[in-house]
Amino acid sequence: QVQVAESGGGLVKAGGSLRLSCTIAGRTELVSDVGWFRQAPGKNRAFVGLISWSGGATTYADSVKGRFSISRDYAKNTVSLQMNSLKSEDTAVYYCAARRLGYSDYETWGQGTQVTVSS
Repeated sequence: QVQVAESGGGLVKAGGSLRLSCTIAGRTELVSDVGWFRQAPGKNRAFVGLISWSGGATTYADSVKGRFSISRDYAKNTVSLQMNSLKSEDTAVYYCAARRLGYSDYETWGQGTQVTVSS
């Protein structure tokens, strides 16, 4: 009923910026919030941040506060992750995920997009 897909990954130098997009398709009225996660090589998937689909409130992991920001565009059904002051430890596959109203887990995940930060 809801599909998501990420885009915008790539290679960037430390200190640089990159913007990822997550396109939401299907029954967006069912979406409670959209989260961003990342998985570095050899590590578990980690929470990066989320945005409430209706209200726009955001929450961030401590590791990215002040550097990353999440926004949404209703007209385009997209959620963006703006990443500034990138560090080598930000290198990971980034995923967006949608959580439906009334559900505690993220059920719908994208395929992921690689972000590599070179030092």
